Amino acid sequence: MICHGRRRRLKLRDMHIVLAVAESGSMAKAAADLSISQPSVSKAIADVEHVLGLRLFDRGPRGIEPTIYGRAPVNCGTAVFDELRQGVKQLEFLVDPTAGELRVGCNETLAAGFVSAVIEQPSRQYPRVAVHVVPANREVLLARELPQRTIDLAVAPVSGLNLGQDMEVIPLFQDRFVVMAGTRQKRAGRKLTLADLIDERWVLPPLDSLPGLMIAEAFRAEGLEPPQAHVVSFSIPLHQRLLVSGGFITMLPSSMLHFGKHLALKRLPVATAECAYSIGIVTLKNRTLAPFANVFIDNAREIAKPLTKRGFQ
Repeated sequence: MICHGRRRRLKLRDMHIVLAVAESGSMAKAAADLSISQPSVSKAIADVEHVLGLRLFDRGPRGIEPTIYGRAPVNCGTAVFDELRQGVKQLEFLVDPTAGELRVGCNETLAAGFVSAVIEQPSRQYPRVAVHVVPANREVLLARELPQRTIDLAVAPVSGLNLGQDMEVIPLFQDRFVVMAGTRQKRAGRKLTLADLIDERWVLPPLDSLPGLMIAEAFRAEGLEPPQAHVVSFSIPLHQRLLVSGGFITMLPSSMLHFGKHLALKRLPVATAECAYSIGIVTLKNRTLAPFANVFIDNAREIAKPLTKRGFQ
């Protein structure tokens, strides 16, 4: 049992070292990351274990890992130190509101379209703010990056999403997948159907991914099985290159085409079943956001307004 006297002797510096060891899985690496000696790291861990009367780390096949007792202070410590960092950023922002940083998570298509549009105008107004864009799929962003506070917010598809009690959504707009080709591809002006294109050369995301499942749903709504992809990839530069120079076609979100006019892509006149889904900003509840986050969120809402109008293409 932990007595109150022991709890009072815990040092913030020692808890910082505990977090560093948990994140790196190695006392030597934690020491290097913190620019202190390894004996200092070992002593700090021993001091915290003595104060708590509990073993916090075990040696495992992947290095040093937190015990069941170690996970509790590590989880709490992550939130505490994040709040401290954000508090310092708030002070810096008050001193110089033109400087700071923001970490945004999103998938490849949102990065190429909507998110880049949201960043563009504030980057001119706040030239000393650094926006770090972390590309990853929704599952990674919401299961790992956001809970571990390595990003401030995630811009992601939110339809059918079961959020944990510690997360909340700011709704933005409805998106949908449309068929695209390179702007230099010449095709007849008549309306096409997905059945007309089933034997084309397709570049698609993996069919077991969230966008892949959405694309498969669009085909199945027309009574078709998804086409056999000739190239499977999430990479937007790869899609663009193959569509522009290789005669491939694909299905990508309509918002990407709306904001990605520099991508040399065009929408094909293909009648498809409406498979709309919602895009939103996901944040952690009760977390102090980076100061520039509110600027980003306000601009995202403004940029999203035309996309909420009827007939958005």
